[in-house]
Amino acid sequence: MTETVSPAPATNEARPVTPTRGAGRRFLRLHGLQVGTLGVALLMWVLFVIAAPDAFLSGNIYGAFATTTPLFAMTALALTLVVIAGEIDLSFVSVMALGMVGFVKAYEFTGSMAVAVVACLLTGLACGLLNGFLVAVLGIPSLVITLGTMFFFRGVELVLINAKGQGLTDADLAALRTVLNGKPFGVPAEMLWTVVVGVALWVLLNRTKFGAHLFLIGDNPTSAQLMGVRVTRVKSLAFGLLGVIAAFSGLVASMQVSYMWPTLGEGLLLNPIAAVFLGGTSVFGGSGSIVGTFVGAFVIGAINAGIVGAGIDGFYTQLFFGLVIIVSVVLQTLISRRMRG
Repeated sequence: MTETVSPAPATNEARPVTPTRGAGRRFLRLHGLQVGTLGVALLMWVLFVIAAPDAFLSGNIYGAFATTTPLFAMTALALTLVVIAGEIDLSFVSVMALGMVGFVKAYEFTGSMAVAVVACLLTGLACGLLNGFLVAVLGIPSLVITLGTMFFFRGVELVLINAKGQGLTDADLAALRTVLNGKPFGVPAEMLWTVVVGVALWVLLNRTKFGAHLFLIGDNPTSAQLMGVRVTRVKSLAFGLLGVIAAFSGLVASMQVSYMWPTLGEGLLLNPIAAVFLGGTSVFGGSGSIVGTFVGAFVIGAINAGIVGAGIDGFYTQLFFGLVIIVSVVLQTLISRRMRG
């Protein structure tokens, strides 16, 4: 009579994955790049606090950040949408100035502050849509054509105002200055406007069909088109939105000093671009984060103040600026590879 032998129990039984652990891995897989950016920001802040505790444990320096950083942070947030779509725009610094020409001319002609603000925003929209037409409809590489429109918009601005600045000290503009540059609840209005822009763009990117289409286009424009996405329209709208935000940022910057400088926007090209890539948006398109760009912008804004506050010579700024970006991108890449593995 044969004896029935029952099978031995498995010794290498797989461990069940707890919901908490699984959720954590999913979160890191989706937001690993932004976690890396936030880690760099916190590390840099700790180093600055150690090097200059009197400056970085005082509220004054954060008030300065909340006033100056928004001037390029708002354009960085809007630029994120364009980069996610797989494009780039270098002309927004000139759109800041040309939008202010629209404001000044409309105010001189009508005497209406509201009409002037609308003219400023419409000028930015027109510039952005022109970029969108050249890139999305004509198929010209965005890096090349927006370099050209950057010079073109700046030239139009200088011709229209004869390369002369314009004072914005009219008493009728006081109300606008209060709205754009006041301190409601003790918080600089520039910071509040940046938060408003960031929240609006986050909702647009993550909770609307338009945002989903941006990701699809950046990942694979051919596949997106085959899926019925109107690639030309979506890209054009992304450029147009950047134009509006750039013009608004120029208005905020000009009202802050009660003067429109002919050189408005110059020197603000690299900071928004660096903030976008530092925040985890892929240079190839298809992935990106408004929150990451927001954090990246304030990292960029803090570098110069941190170096000066720590007593280090100002010419080290670019060295630290590049080092932070390199370390951040390397961390983002390593986290992304580990999460995919």
